[in-house]
Amino acid sequence: MLAQQYAAIKRDLDGKGIIFSFSGYLSEGILYSLGEALREKMTIEEADGPTVRRVFSVFVEQMQNIIRYSAEKVTGASSRSVELSAGMVTIGMERGKVFIVCGNTVLNADVPRLKERLDHLRGLDREGIKSYYREQLREEPEDGSRGATIGLIEIARRASEPIDYDFDPMDGERSFFCLKVRI
Repeated sequence: MLAQQYAAIKRDLDGKGIIFSFSGYLSEGILYSLGEALREKMTIEEADGPTVRRVFSVFVEQMQNIIRYSAEKVTGASSRSVELSAGMVTIGMERGKVFIVCGNTVLNADVPRLKERLDHLRGLDREGIKSYYREQLREEPEDGSRGATIGLIEIARRASEPIDYDFDPMDGERSFFCLKVRI
């Protein structure tokens, strides 16, 4: 029964074109290790250099967003402070393009501002994204920002299509946020 359950999950992932999947708690060290595995997998598949760089860059930006902004964190105190953020990432192929989907829990209070930023980016063409990027580099970061605005613009710059996103309300305080980028 155990093998059947997990084989069904594997078949489902394969059927959706997913070649790489992770769900759990993340840290910068895990990001580095997963990034190396992703880069090696794409090299084995002989992906061209520009595609590998774009996929890797978007992957890192999305994972950093999970690490920085996930509303689901665990912390511990030992000889050093530890904080892990929960989230998921899947990478696959769809209609001849690589896609990267990341998801994590966000606070409902953050949803309107995040939706506003993403809708703004979706409404820009390539030149508009470049111009907005240069403009934001000159601006002072917002209070409490850890670089999300620039990170989202970086993701949009590397995407071959407008970013897809969605929010699924979990309860009165949190929603599950999902972001899909095609390269």
